[in-house]
Amino acid sequence: MFVNLLLDKDECQIGATKICGNHTLCHNTYGSFYCVCLDGFRASNNNKTFIPNDGTNCTDIDECEEPGLCGYNARCVNTEGSYECYCNDGYKLENGERSFHPNASSSLCKEIRCGSPPEMKHGYIVGNYSLVPGSTVHYECKEGFYSNEGKSSYCTADKAWEPATLSCKGVDCGVPPSILNARQASLSGTMYGSEVTYSCVHGYFIASGNQTAFCNAEGQWDGADLVCKEIDCGKPLLIPHTEIIWDNSTTLLSRVFYKCKEGYYFSGERNFSECTLDQKWESITYICKEEELFSNLTVFNETCVKWQMRTGRLEVQKTYTFHILGRRWDEKTFSEDVILNITTSEDNPKVCLDLNSGSNYVVNITTISSANIPVSVTVAVQTKVKEAFNNVLIFNDTCLKWRRNVRGADMEDRYLFHVQGQRWYQKEFLHEMTFNLTTRKQAPEVCFDLQPGTNYSINISMVALNFSLLVSLTTQITDPPFPDIEFVAAKGSAPLLRLRKAEDRNGPISLYQMIVLPLGLQSAFVCESFATATFFSNTTVAKGYVAAEFRAKDVADNMSVALGDRHYYGKFYNAPLKLGKEYCVFLRIISEWNKVRTQSCAVWAQIKNSSSTLPYMTAVVLGSVAAVCLILFLSFLAARSYLYRTVHSPPAALACDGVRLSATMDTAQASSLLETEMSLFSKAVSLEVSIEKMQPPYQSQHRSGCICKAHLYYSIDI
Repeated sequence: MFVNLLLDKDECQIGATKICGNHTLCHNTYGSFYCVCLDGFRASNNNKTFIPNDGTNCTDIDECEEPGLCGYNARCVNTEGSYECYCNDGYKLENGERSFHPNASSSLCKEIRCGSPPEMKHGYIVGNYSLVPGSTVHYECKEGFYSNEGKSSYCTADKAWEPATLSCKGVDCGVPPSILNARQASLSGTMYGSEVTYSCVHGYFIASGNQTAFCNAEGQWDGADLVCKEIDCGKPLLIPHTEIIWDNSTTLLSRVFYKCKEGYYFSGERNFSECTLDQKWESITYICKEEELFSNLTVFNETCVKWQMRTGRLEVQKTYTFHILGRRWDEKTFSEDVILNITTSEDNPKVCLDLNSGSNYVVNITTISSANIPVSVTVAVQTKVKEAFNNVLIFNDTCLKWRRNVRGADMEDRYLFHVQGQRWYQKEFLHEMTFNLTTRKQAPEVCFDLQPGTNYSINISMVALNFSLLVSLTTQITDPPFPDIEFVAAKGSAPLLRLRKAEDRNGPISLYQMIVLPLGLQSAFVCESFATATFFSNTTVAKGYVAAEFRAKDVADNMSVALGDRHYYGKFYNAPLKLGKEYCVFLRIISEWNKVRTQSCAVWAQIKNSSSTLPYMTAVVLGSVAAVCLILFLSFLAARSYLYRTVHSPPAALACDGVRLSATMDTAQASSLLETEMSLFSKAVSLEVSIEKMQPPYQSQHRSGCICKAHLYYSIDI
């Protein structure tokens, strides 16, 4: 079976322009096609579709026929198949280039404005103006200014004013004119509005006219009509009691000088007057006063006078006569009468008078004036009470000297002395004396009969001036009084010496020393020697030593002192005398005060062929040793019996564990002393017995331990 298939032919393939014409689009259909016009065109049969077989074609649509299509301030221009909008003149597309398509909601063309027109220096705008392109602004220059350029500016389509800058120039009046006898004082310039000020030259004043001229709008200086005339002060002023020295000139700065007449002096700042700009002689304080020989007389520095001498003459020698009368406060009549002359040319003389202190003076000063007339003045001068004692000096420990503060050797003064002395170490001591001294010496000297080792206060009163001086003086101690002793001469054993207290008459007694030396050295003994020599010094055996030293406060009156009793007195050892030697004993009294040390010495005793009681001493020693041994034995037996009753142990064990028995013997002095003691068969023995019962380790707990200790000390000194 044969099937014939029919296929559609696409007529549009040959091209829309060829089948439909210009400005068309071809649309194929099954078995046919149709044509439509492009946007901006329409079919001539006014249908949307057409087939060109009937002669229909597409023609351009004129969109500009629609009013207001482009909006305000714009115009429409039709194009083939479309249209373009353009802003009218004076307007500019807000966003875009030259053409646009309208927006129904707003206008896209905005008005073009140039802004404010430019300012013109020294000018101003005339009439009204607009800011749209094509508008014109007109200017005029202010008074005194002009412009050779244009006076208008135009608003362009570019929103700019042309020309952009305009200016007016000021009028220049040139150099100001000159005025007779005047000069330019100031000039602000030569342009319009400037001013020039004139002033009269030196020696001239303004008679009339204006001092200032101005540059006007026409370029002329206006108002310069100043008239200057020469200054004339006329006759000068007259001042009483003066003479005029003048060259008859009355012009500016002319001077007239004044001079006081004889017998008058000048008082003021200056002696001339000048002709001033006010055409007047200047006022001056020139006054001629009658001469003063004693002006402003004053007393200064107590004894000096000064005054002013005003005579109107230079370096005039004047002689002044001083008549001085003076008396002290306790005198009823003048005791001083002095006349002296002083010549000086100074205008302000100063004279210092040699006056005594504590006195009243009347000073009369006389001189001769220029009229040969005596002129005098009297002044009272009262001098204060000054130091009546200068350069007070203590010499020779008990003497005073000083310088009197008086004028003239014929003046005498009376002094009252009150002397009082006390001692700290002797409370009841008081040394007091009073006496007068009258002297004319310029440097008096007084020596006092004072006690040694005493603090003195010396009050010196000057009767005439009611003035006193207190001087403190300390006298040094002297040698203590000679020791009051009983001389002892002995053979064999050393004697017992008696020590009596000495009086604190020449100073405080500090120490008493007993000095022992070989009898052969008695004649060569010096009281200051052996100050610190002790018995143990290396050289004392041959030269001597201090055996004892007693402080003054420890010494009782008529105190006994045993020589060689082996005791220490202070730092000195009282050693026993050697057998068969001969000794001399001195007593030294020492006084120390105010860093001064003095001493007095006296022979106290002489011992020849010194001996020892050796048999007696030996018996005593042996008896003492026997007694000590007996006591030791009895103590040992008592301790042993006690131990047997309390502890069940052998005696040997007790002796080892619980009981200690000891006996010791010690020498009382050092080796050197021991040799001496042994040589004299003397000994110091000390025996000690100790018995201690110690608790043994095996003792039962119910038995309490006990300790027994017995000590026995026995000392024998021979």
